[in-house]
Amino acid sequence: MKGNYFITSESVGNGHPDKVCDQISDGILDAVFKDDPKGRVACETFITMGLVIVGGEITTTTYVDVHKLVREVLKDIGYTHSKYGFDANTCSILNAINKQSPDISQGVDAGGAGDQGIMYGYACNETKELMPLPITLAHKLVQRVEEVRKKKILSYLGPDCKSQVTVEYCDGQPKRIDAVVLACQHTEEILDKTGKKITEKARKEIIETVAMPIVGKMIDAKTKFFVNQTGKFVVGGPQSDTGMTGRKIVVDTYGGIVPHGGGAFSGKDPTKVDRSAAYMARYITKNIVAAGLADKCLVQLSYCIGYPEPVSVFVDTFGTGKVSEARLEQLIRKHFPLTPKGIIEALELRAPRFRKTAAYGHFGRNEREFTWEKTDKAVTLKKEA
Repeated sequence: MKGNYFITSESVGNGHPDKVCDQISDGILDAVFKDDPKGRVACETFITMGLVIVGGEITTTTYVDVHKLVREVLKDIGYTHSKYGFDANTCSILNAINKQSPDISQGVDAGGAGDQGIMYGYACNETKELMPLPITLAHKLVQRVEEVRKKKILSYLGPDCKSQVTVEYCDGQPKRIDAVVLACQHTEEILDKTGKKITEKARKEIIETVAMPIVGKMIDAKTKFFVNQTGKFVVGGPQSDTGMTGRKIVVDTYGGIVPHGGGAFSGKDPTKVDRSAAYMARYITKNIVAAGLADKCLVQLSYCIGYPEPVSVFVDTFGTGKVSEARLEQLIRKHFPLTPKGIIEALELRAPRFRKTAAYGHFGRNEREFTWEKTDKAVTLKKEA
């Protein structure tokens, strides 16, 4: 795109109610896979004031102590005291898990996809992670909030937080950060005399301690900072907002830069192509960009329930491709397995690795669990193209 324009992406911290639910659902998936790598999991979580409900369909040969796991996840996040509006030690937990439908199971057992749907993958060369800059910075901001809170650098911060970053682009390249939004849960100790807003001292502390280490190199005199813009954020977490698994799908992926198929990831085993095919699509696009075959690349995969091969493969390089999209499709079909079975084996998805994905995005990560972030196909693709 030519000229100047602005793009905004948001992220939420691991204490956000929706992300709490994602982490519980993926924690249960990991617990199943620890002893039963072929278990079938479709786990949903709902959280509200003082209550966690875990439901869905799980078929497994192992046993998961759901109540214990839920409390462990909540404690790890930081909901350990009533001052944060939720206490892992005293909350109520309802287990409403059932088995997978045999009608679905018979198609999956034969190697077919666990559902129909469309999945997107994307990569671009504007960051070292080959991710869009706005979502990359938004994730790093909420990660920094957690670090500052857990290390007690700013001891008044609570588990719930959100971030948003607006980047100004010029002719397709990021040039500067125009706005940074931070909403950080906190205790009452940093309120001013009115009790309605945080002190200016606390606001500056949050900007200097949380924001500047992340965005400092790309700001200028015109950059705007919005910190707890309503005034205060004492009541947070499940006390102020209900949470559900799968409600932050744009945060999980590319920050709204490209389309999203609509399917959520967390709580689903990899026979569900909502998850596994989205991971494969990211793996494909990252290797194409790493190979220098495009500056930007979008791949769409579509599936039919019970059928193994994708119904369609679509590639778009937004005019930045060094070879045609038709040639890239040929290379994709040749070098990347696209059936659920092939994807699971190639990306080693039958292992307890998923809770880490449930906060701070599923893409652009360099931890060993994120096998879809490898660029091991780039040399081959470049050679053959």
